[in-house]
Amino acid sequence: MSQQITVTEHLLLHQKQVPMATGRFTRLFNELILSAKIITREVSKAGLVDVLGFTGETNVQGEEVKKLDDFANRVLIHRLSRCGALCAMASEENADIIEIPDGLPTGDYFVIFDPLDGSSNIDANVSIGTIFSIYRRKSPSDSQLMSSDILQKGSEQVAAGYILYGSSTMMVFTTGDGVNGFTLDPSVGEFLLSHPDIRIPEQGKIYSVNEGYYHYWDKPTLDVLAHFKAAGVSRRKPYSLRYIGSLVSDFHRNMVYGGIFMYPADNRDPSKPGGKLRLMCEAAPMAFIVEQAGGMAIDGQRRILDIVPDHLHQRVPLFVGSRKDVEQVLEIYSQASQAPQE
Repeated sequence: MSQQITVTEHLLLHQKQVPMATGRFTRLFNELILSAKIITREVSKAGLVDVLGFTGETNVQGEEVKKLDDFANRVLIHRLSRCGALCAMASEENADIIEIPDGLPTGDYFVIFDPLDGSSNIDANVSIGTIFSIYRRKSPSDSQLMSSDILQKGSEQVAAGYILYGSSTMMVFTTGDGVNGFTLDPSVGEFLLSHPDIRIPEQGKIYSVNEGYYHYWDKPTLDVLAHFKAAGVSRRKPYSLRYIGSLVSDFHRNMVYGGIFMYPADNRDPSKPGGKLRLMCEAAPMAFIVEQAGGMAIDGQRRILDIVPDHLHQRVPLFVGSRKDVEQVLEIYSQASQAPQE
């Protein structure tokens, strides 16, 4: 009977286990669900209508904005503004905090999202996704919003998840009590529980990294790569390389089969010495999800969920996946930091 449970029913059944959960929290999820359905509709017909190509604008990250990116961003902002649960929101595409328009009801939650991760793959019909992260404000509701309400470490997330637009549309999320996956059934227009209590294998057989940046990595990172390419003690044969270049897609595959996704720091761009992925809208939500599924996520040295953001669009290296694989990365970096400098 698990296939008959919708996201809303699941939330209501488990609402008592969500700290300070309210009806507004469920309403927030309902707006995320509606947004996912609208974006799914556009993604599925992207090649038939004028939603591919670039808008001619660049986002706060300095990247050209795809039309479908912009569409997804506008859908999420419009729908979430009206849920009555938010004090503010933020998007990878917007430089600053997005305030709730005057006249609309507000609440105590803050959500940050990447509206369409992996959008460079849109034209190639590769799976893409939406990533979201939800926090609860710390200051009183009737006071001015403070930076400490926004810049919270990942361990303080109330919920996090992603929506994968692929051969089917899936919503995978956690509220801090395990991870569950829901698949959109087009015939009824509902996300139905299809993957209850997802657990990532303790050790995987896949590593995901862009080896094109090999010459930009430091020695410890090259040692990490060598570990997964070698027939080590823990496995009789090397790991398989699988890299899509869409974080949601690579992460989801590794959640199912086991493995590690890596986006280490590199020296390609002096303006991005700390890695490329964003802490708050990419690394932290994925870290929260993977830990709830029995995995790990680090920046090479620190647990991702322990990092307190300095600013909204802070970037970090990311190593996320099966626990034993991430522990191996941690050990290699730890040994390198303790080695005497030549």
